[in-house]
Amino acid sequence: MYTVHTLFVEMSTGAQAATASNNSLPAQNFDFFLVLDFEATCDSATKIVPQEIIEFPVLKINGKTFETETEFHTYVQPTANPRLTPFCTELTGITQDKVDGKPTLQETMKIFEKWMEEQGFLDGRCSFVFVTCGDWDLKTMLPGQCSHFRIHLPQYFKTWINIKRPFSSACGRSKLGMMGMLRELKLTHHGRHHSGIDDCRNIANILKALAERGCIFQPTYRL
Repeated sequence: MYTVHTLFVEMSTGAQAATASNNSLPAQNFDFFLVLDFEATCDSATKIVPQEIIEFPVLKINGKTFETETEFHTYVQPTANPRLTPFCTELTGITQDKVDGKPTLQETMKIFEKWMEEQGFLDGRCSFVFVTCGDWDLKTMLPGQCSHFRIHLPQYFKTWINIKRPFSSACGRSKLGMMGMLRELKLTHHGRHHSGIDDCRNIANILKALAERGCIFQPTYRL
């Protein structure tokens, strides 16, 4: 059995008051935003082939309040190159014991599909779109690994918002990464950079800050 951490956030009285104040946020085209940021095997000296996802986090963000409702998070066992490099651990903070015995990507995709179903995303009850920082996660990393291991890639992974695009339109700045966008928006960075779950939380803060500036989000890429 695998343990996948799913956080359910109950709305407190303070959060309800914050929701009332968020009524001034512009109406969006989606009921929910799914913020995603993979971490993958890597090395400083050589290119690892195939590169494999080792952390799979997704935040479910309410499209009206821009607050996090649930989190999906699991580490993933690489199979082609199961041993993490020292560089990978130093960069991401992910140690070997965090991935050993965890679900493979193929198993993770099935677990995530079940989570998507439980959240009501697969029966048309609500609209959603993924949000990433850059196009690498859903344009390169996930399709590449799915192709290599012959894993089915669901259609819902083929449309997303690269948060850098609306940020550039709203702030007139381009070619900034997550840390640069946080600085430009005067947001505090929380957690560890290149921790997938921490990066998701910081990207979610950027998403909310842009909504507060009047951004109405549209997909920026479709496969």
